[in-house]
Amino acid sequence: MTINPESLSLIWIALPLLVGFIIYLLPTVDRILALTIALISLGFGLWHVFNPAPIGLQLLNSFGVTLLIDGLSGFFVLTNAVVTLAVILYCWQSGKGAFFYTQTIILHGSVNAVFISADLISVYVAIEVISIATFLLIAYSRTNRSIWVGLRYLFVSNTAMLFYLLGAVLVYQSTNSFAFGGIAQAPPQAIAFIFLGLLTKGGIFVSGLWLPITHSESETPISALLSGTVIKAGVFPLVRFALMVPEIDPIVRLFGVATALLGVGYAVFAKDTKRVLAFHTISQLGFILAAPAVGGFYALTHGLVKSALFLIAGNLPSRNIKELKAQPMPTSIWITLAIASFSISGFPLLAGFGAKVLTSENLAPWQVIGMNIAALGTAISFAKFIFLPQAQKSSLENVKKGFWPAVVLLLCGLVITNGFYYEAYSLKNVVKPLVTIAAGWLAYLLVFQKLSIKLPRVPEQFSHLIGAMTLILTVLFWVVRV
Repeated sequence: MTINPESLSLIWIALPLLVGFIIYLLPTVDRILALTIALISLGFGLWHVFNPAPIGLQLLNSFGVTLLIDGLSGFFVLTNAVVTLAVILYCWQSGKGAFFYTQTIILHGSVNAVFISADLISVYVAIEVISIATFLLIAYSRTNRSIWVGLRYLFVSNTAMLFYLLGAVLVYQSTNSFAFGGIAQAPPQAIAFIFLGLLTKGGIFVSGLWLPITHSESETPISALLSGTVIKAGVFPLVRFALMVPEIDPIVRLFGVATALLGVGYAVFAKDTKRVLAFHTISQLGFILAAPAVGGFYALTHGLVKSALFLIAGNLPSRNIKELKAQPMPTSIWITLAIASFSISGFPLLAGFGAKVLTSENLAPWQVIGMNIAALGTAISFAKFIFLPQAQKSSLENVKKGFWPAVVLLLCGLVITNGFYYEAYSLKNVVKPLVTIAAGWLAYLLVFQKLSIKLPRVPEQFSHLIGAMTLILTVLFWVVRV
């Protein structure tokens, strides 16, 4: 009996949820089951990256579920698979129980569901499941701080998705369908509500300033998951909208540029390693939105490198960059940190180079200056890591037992995916990022290293997050009417 691609896709999307609950019944094989699901998703994502012909599924009528699996989905699914695989390897000998692996796999499956959904209600349901699973993982350590950070995340996420749901209802009222395509005929207020929900959930611009505390205060593997995959559940529908509805493309690109500049502006002055990475997550999400046509490839490279950076940062002796300058790290650790920092800065021979070249080739003229400034800021930010001291022999040699398998997997991914866009290697394309990186390093050594500017954290405070949503909603009402 032959199973068609549509049936295989349905089995694949349901399998993580089923296995997640089976883990409770078979806790002795929790890690093996979780690893198997990640590997299956890895194969599924690779297949659709190399076979991008779209597969569409209409499971019910206009009230129901619409799925679309194509090359864009493949890149995002592949990102989710590799990052989840790395996190499982990292936690393999950590003593985490069946509950952790259950929530990880349910989260993995829910994120995948967003990446293949093509209707507003399916996205809403999947994101709500993501919110619950993420909260449980953030609060897994059961400390007062982790529970507070998790509840803060859950409150902001649920509030944002209420706006999204209101927008989805308005789309249905106008088009009698929840399909993504209905956005084109929807009233401006519907687009504004939907965008507010997704921008907030995706950590975009000022409505996403809940992200730095959530990512930086979570456990190391959770930070890697959040930055590598979870945050992209809010970004993916925006990319899909931009590709499906030409009128929405400029709005998505505008938020992409603004987000890239906002995130890198904070990252340049941050002195805490995990906060640097968290703010840079915001910035890199802006790069994904700035050029939607190649957003899938950029999402893959960002997921790999940022997950690696969070895992590395979690194994450094301090989060304070000033303290790290006084404590040479082992050369082996420094090499992993340097490779990841080179990639995200756009250095040739690593995936970040091709991603940045592709993005620059797909920018509108009005975006170029802003994105070049963001690229320069990226080089300045990661010079903080590259110029940290290292020594052949160090007392800081001990790392978590699963560190090396996870980080080597992610860094190998950066090297391998570099071959996805080998056409990028022309003299012009190679010289530009090298000049940008050199300028960024020079600016760091001569100027930014000596600055002690501390940006206010007021916008990140819980009491101001809803106010930021209101501000963005006002901007969206103006933008979508223009």
